[in-house]
Amino acid sequence: MKKLLSIIMISFLSVFFTACDNKTEVKEEKKVLKVGMELAYPPFEMSDKEGIPQGVSVDFAKKLGEELGMEVVIENTAWSGLIPSLKTGKIDLIISSMTITEERKKSIDFSIPYAQSSLAILVNKDSNVNSINELNVEGKKIAVKKGSTGHVYASKNLKNAEILVFDKENTCVLEVVQGKADGFLYDQLTIYKNYVQHKDTTIALLKPFQIDFEYWGVALRQNDPLKTKVDAFITKAKEDGTFATFANKHLKEAKATFDELNIPFFF
Repeated sequence: MKKLLSIIMISFLSVFFTACDNKTEVKEEKKVLKVGMELAYPPFEMSDKEGIPQGVSVDFAKKLGEELGMEVVIENTAWSGLIPSLKTGKIDLIISSMTITEERKKSIDFSIPYAQSSLAILVNKDSNVNSINELNVEGKKIAVKKGSTGHVYASKNLKNAEILVFDKENTCVLEVVQGKADGFLYDQLTIYKNYVQHKDTTIALLKPFQIDFEYWGVALRQNDPLKTKVDAFITKAKEDGTFATFANKHLKEAKATFDELNIPFFF
């Protein structure tokens, strides 16, 4: 009888601890927040020599995770794969300097804006281009990154020029540096960053030429209840200086240049 009771007790304890383990596993899984970003856009999304994610968006994601009580896992994803990965549930959010557009909002949702930007132009020194209108001329060549807002703008508004479409930002920059393209349209900070690296061959035209600013948001699946919490975090981070901390850490020189030119900064 004692032997039978011992066997029953062991079986019960085994089932009990297995159930507890399973509950723990489920609980841990719920605490993971998978954030998609393309680690190819310094100083916002990048990785160090050891491959560890770094940058403004990474710090942003980690702070958001702290606020939500969730462990953040950064999923390095090609730009073209970010929205499909979000829609299929491979990632929970996109924090990758993504502009809020009406076209994107047809299939995904966005948080309130956390940064503002405008398109700028990186031009070759020998191109004799000083404004966006001087690019919209027959014979001029404009490099754009496929799917970017620069690509959309050029396609709609610069029909007299030849549009050169590339998959990578670096390729667009190289085209301008080598004089194969007269200009490259992208956001202001990227243009500034590449100008600093290629001062001998390029000029940065940073002053906005669009009527309205572009706004960056955290991308979520449609009707995701997490949006309310993300919006609340962004509001709080703007008020308590969190975003200013990001700027001082990663964007100090750029902010000084923008202030000098009297151009509104990102945060």
